[in-house]
Amino acid sequence: MSAVFIALMRFLAHWPLPALRILGHVLGCLLWAVVPNRRRVVQTNLRLCFPLKSETEVRALARAHFVQFAQSLLDRAWLWHAPLATVATRLKWVGTDKALQQLAQEGPKIVFAPHFVGLDAGGLALTLKASKPVSFIFVPQHNKVMDAWVSQGRQRTGNVKPYFRHEGVKHIMSGLRLGEMLHLSPDMDFGPEESIFVSFMGVPAATVPSLSRFARLGRAPVMSLVTRMTPQGYEMDVSECWQDFPTADVQADTQRMNDALAKAIEGSPAQYYWVHKRFKTRPVGAPAVYKKAAISR
Repeated sequence: MSAVFIALMRFLAHWPLPALRILGHVLGCLLWAVVPNRRRVVQTNLRLCFPLKSETEVRALARAHFVQFAQSLLDRAWLWHAPLATVATRLKWVGTDKALQQLAQEGPKIVFAPHFVGLDAGGLALTLKASKPVSFIFVPQHNKVMDAWVSQGRQRTGNVKPYFRHEGVKHIMSGLRLGEMLHLSPDMDFGPEESIFVSFMGVPAATVPSLSRFARLGRAPVMSLVTRMTPQGYEMDVSECWQDFPTADVQADTQRMNDALAKAIEGSPAQYYWVHKRFKTRPVGAPAVYKKAAISR
């Protein structure tokens, strides 16, 4: 099945983008209907993070997320298989002139790239723009065929330096101190062993404090990169280097990261990666939030 899926994606790479997005819309509606467990996760996340929204608003936002999630999945067809000249026409950089200049400057830097549905598009765009290899931390896929496909797609420009989570952080720190650019996405729940609790959109969330620690140990400034899907492709919105970051307070730094993420989500709430169980790890004594969440259609 994996080989069939990859062959299909190679075929879809040649479709016009509007047609592919229509197909993604259909796929998203189908996923909404046939995966109730993941639908429950999305709606639970949205209820927690947007407590003032009505159930009607939560359902509408959840459906929109499924559509854009599916569209971004099919977009990997052209991101990873269409000619790079075609890909480049669909990727637009936005941000202040100063931010774009800072991104192009030599020296170490960490690009905080949260999990919006366009994450892979932003990562590819960064490797097209950077003058030297961009470092990424890869998590292997369970299926070996899919892992090879994803790895090849993410490294298709050749301007990528891969690291792997199981290798530890020593090599990453060495790379930063040698002037590397690190693309970092620490906004997921990786369990209690690696995390501290800080607020995410008003909810205690187990959060990896790696952004603060990597910036301090690697002596690297931090910029954020939010990738948003548009009818024409994707926009990569890069910030200026964060001022007064990192500090000696890892907790405060990690809270600042989540606050920056929350602000970014306001601009395109349906495009954040709500299918992830962001609140699976709970503070001691706090009840689980996903087991008893009601299924709504």
